[in-house]
Amino acid sequence: MHNRIMVATAAAVVAISFPAVAQSLADFYKGKSVSLIVSTGEGGTYDTVARSIARYMPKHIPGAPSVILRYMPGAGHVVATNYMYNQAPKDGTYIATIGNSIPQSQALDGKGIRFDARKFNWLGTTGISNLMTAAWAASGVKTIDDAFKNEVTAGSTGSGSGTMLYPTITNNVVGTKFKIISGYRKATEIDLAMERGEVVVRAGFSLGSISNEHPDWISEKKVNFLFQVGGIREDRYPDVPLMSDLGKTPEQKQLMAVLSAPVALGRPYLAPPDLATDRVTALRAAFDGTLKDTEFLAEAEKLKFDLRPLGADETAKIVRETIEVPPAVAEKAKEILGGIGGSE
Repeated sequence: MHNRIMVATAAAVVAISFPAVAQSLADFYKGKSVSLIVSTGEGGTYDTVARSIARYMPKHIPGAPSVILRYMPGAGHVVATNYMYNQAPKDGTYIATIGNSIPQSQALDGKGIRFDARKFNWLGTTGISNLMTAAWAASGVKTIDDAFKNEVTAGSTGSGSGTMLYPTITNNVVGTKFKIISGYRKATEIDLAMERGEVVVRAGFSLGSISNEHPDWISEKKVNFLFQVGGIREDRYPDVPLMSDLGKTPEQKQLMAVLSAPVALGRPYLAPPDLATDRVTALRAAFDGTLKDTEFLAEAEKLKFDLRPLGADETAKIVRETIEVPPAVAEKAKEILGGIGGSE
């Protein structure tokens, strides 16, 4: 009898405590605004997605506070990230979307960085589809194996672009034979060059963009995908290897994964460190709820957002694995990126 009374009492306390927490959060947020820092400044995809997040996230936060965008560009996203780590209020009223290169910058550069990205409270990411290396099918190039056996021309818009970055990485790390042809002013010019037979390959082309810009390339099988850059393979192309899969040794695979990390992160969202657990939980639930919101998804489809959401745990895992690489791997990655001019 005594044990049954104790169990019943404990259950009653739990039942009372959860509504109390929810009510406390609602009381805190009611009538307030949540600032959403955008590290890229106004304009561009980060801003466009953040505006939609700001429209639909309030109804998923207890107390329905407004969400107001504040722009803080500078130093390759470092200004905003430093602010969120050191200066932003740690009460649940500040969140941010930062550049996906931030963990990689911490691991490889460290210039101007006054944060440890592992200590942020990550909310998740809206993601982006993987970057594909596409070969014109009529050329006869079918798989990545062909680029190991024979020279394959790849169009490029120049140093720093994905069209230069990924073929150069695979050439340097695993020995592919991409012959990079620079001089194209825009990536769309490379598309035309492929169709004309001037070059065979375009790298760094997101699957979402290909689907929107060249649906016939996919429906009519005009291109073959040689490899994809990202954290996990696209569901539609499970047999196309990730760039990290091309590594022949554990070190090469880890190096490729570090160089793929920005794509794997997509467009991440975070809250400052040292935030109360209940507010972290509420913000993560609100972010997840927004990305499943039917009105948000309808707007995303209309605006052709490239979405591939990941939850807080998966996002934090990518951040942690990017930063916690052996020094030798970090140095090699830094050397490769320095030789190419970074990535766009």
